[in-house]
Amino acid sequence: MQFIRDIYQAARAASRPVISFEFFTPKTDAGERRFFAEIMPQLAVLRPDYCSVTYGAGGSTRGRTFDMVEQIQRDFGIPAMAHLTCVGATRENIRGLLQEARARGIQNLLALRGDPPEGAERFEPAAGGFRYAVELVRLIREVGGFSIGVAGFPEGHPECAEGKLADWRYLRSKVEAGADFVLSQLFFDNTWFHEFRAYLTGELGVRVPVVPGILAILNGRQLQRLTSLCGATVPKAVRDRLVELDHDDAAAAEYGIELAAQQCADLLERDVPGLHFYTLNKVRSTRAVLRRLGLRS
Repeated sequence: MQFIRDIYQAARAASRPVISFEFFTPKTDAGERRFFAEIMPQLAVLRPDYCSVTYGAGGSTRGRTFDMVEQIQRDFGIPAMAHLTCVGATRENIRGLLQEARARGIQNLLALRGDPPEGAERFEPAAGGFRYAVELVRLIREVGGFSIGVAGFPEGHPECAEGKLADWRYLRSKVEAGADFVLSQLFFDNTWFHEFRAYLTGELGVRVPVVPGILAILNGRQLQRLTSLCGATVPKAVRDRLVELDHDDAAAAEYGIELAAQQCADLLERDVPGLHFYTLNKVRSTRAVLRRLGLRS
C-alpha cells in the first residue's frame, strides 16, 4: 500500500486533486458487517485515492479502527489511514499500537490529541501520556515507517484561547515535528479555509499539502449536532435555509449537495491538493457531489 504523502506528491505531478473519504467506526459488529456489505462497495466504485477511519470517542473503538483499515486495504485495494489519539494512552501504550499497526500493514496514521472521553468536561492526558498531538507526531516519526497526517482548524481550535493565529502556529509545529499533510476540520464558508491555507503556506512557510475537509449537510438537526462538537460556524444564510427545510429531509440533503458542490468547485479553482469528504458512512451525497464536479462518473 502507498504512503499518503506519496499519493499527494504523485497527484500534484499529474495536476489532479486527491479524493479521500472518511468513515466512522460502527458501534456494533452488525453495523460493521453492513458497512462492508452495502456502503463500502458503493463508495469504492468512486475510486477514492485513500480512506480514513476514525478512532471513536475517547479511543473507544481503537480495535475496530485497525480492523476496518486492514479490511479496506485487503478487500478493496484502497490505501487506508487509521486515526490515532492520545486519549487514555501512555507513551508505551502508543508504542504498542504502532507496532500492531505495522504488523497489520497499516502505514498511514492521522495523529490527533482526541476529544475528552464521554462525561469529561476537558481533555486530561493519561499518566505517562501526551497532552498535545505534536508529542504524538514526534513519537510516530521516531518509530518510523508511517506517513503522518494531522488536523487543522480553519476557524482555529475551539479550545485555543489565544485565538486562531496562535492555533495555526501550533499546527506548524506539528508539521515541523514530522507531519506529511494537513486535513482540515469541516467549514461552510470557503473564506475561512482560504485565509487558513494562505497563512500557513505564506506567513508560516508550511510546505505540506493543506487539504479541505468537506461535509455535505443532511439536515439541520445533524448539522447542529456536529457543529456543537467541532465548533464550526454555520453562516446565517445556511441556517435560515435549513430552518425552511426543517420538515423535508430530502430537500435538505439536496441543498447540502448543492452547497458542498459549490464549495468544492471554488476550492478546486484555488488549486487545493485534494478534497477530503466526511461521508458519515453515507453514499448518496458524496457520490452526487463528485458527479456534479465531473470528478467521477
